[in-house]
Amino acid sequence: MQPFQPAWWLPNGHFQTLWASVIRRRPKVETQRERIELPDGDFLDLHWTSNASGPIVLVLHGLEGSIESNNVAGLLKACSLQGWRGVIMHFRNCGEEPNRLLRSYHAGETSDLAFIVDLLHQREPETPLAIVAISLGANVMLKWLGESQIQKPLQAAVAISTPFLLNESLMAVEEGFSRIYHDYLLRAMKQSATRKFSRIPRPLHIPDPRDIETIREFDDKITAPLHGFENRDHYYRTCSSRQYLKQIRLPTLIIHAMDDPFMTPEIPPTPDEVSSYVTLDYCPNGGHVAFVTGKWPWNATYWAEHRAFHYLNQGFRNCLAL
Repeated sequence: MQPFQPAWWLPNGHFQTLWASVIRRRPKVETQRERIELPDGDFLDLHWTSNASGPIVLVLHGLEGSIESNNVAGLLKACSLQGWRGVIMHFRNCGEEPNRLLRSYHAGETSDLAFIVDLLHQREPETPLAIVAISLGANVMLKWLGESQIQKPLQAAVAISTPFLLNESLMAVEEGFSRIYHDYLLRAMKQSATRKFSRIPRPLHIPDPRDIETIREFDDKITAPLHGFENRDHYYRTCSSRQYLKQIRLPTLIIHAMDDPFMTPEIPPTPDEVSSYVTLDYCPNGGHVAFVTGKWPWNATYWAEHRAFHYLNQGFRNCLAL
């Protein structure tokens, strides 16, 4: 497959990112919701594409993402065009309604992912299964792959625009023009937490989310105490995925743009920090979960989606050939 060539009309990471997340027309894809009851009494919402059979690709969204996100819809649409079944796992509190328990999701919460992968495999043990994850979801996936050193029942995995070092990634969006991403995400996080606490009594030690002024403060006063971390630094240090990459034992593709405005060039891992199972596909340009190419805006294509499914196709072929 040809290397990524950015569209000439989107010359830097900010233009790429804003086009893909805001201006791109969300691909139309028909899905059906499935609610999964969890052992702790909570639930997760899955949305499946309409294909009745074929390999399964589990999609993990980014921070405060959902099936409504342009990049998620693009991945699910690409699954359908391949003749595969795409399914997005909404992290807790990211579906159509807030979850039942105080705990939610965060960049290192891997137990729900493990539960869903096991469930899908138990249902169809002979069906090829892979994961494509973006942004925060990619951090969750890579951490899980490294800490569990799992290969089966998965055939392959793809991570796109991963915040490998959480504290350093947050520092990047606190500066300059990237502050617009910080403020947008903070608003979404506050709205999500406020929605939750309208259904569940807010603990006395948790402040009103509407009074939070930064993501760092949100993580210190809400994310960390609700999920058993000492503070935000403990959360960032424990959950950053870069430290787990050497232990991955599954064919895994990492796609990353060096002009990603959510990060700095020092955040992605070097080749000696990953296992032999990991392929690093670093591009000089591409923005954050964007990678827009095409001669003109009306025929824009999204290279990372094609690259991801080109990689997964090889993994599925190897599986079906056994």
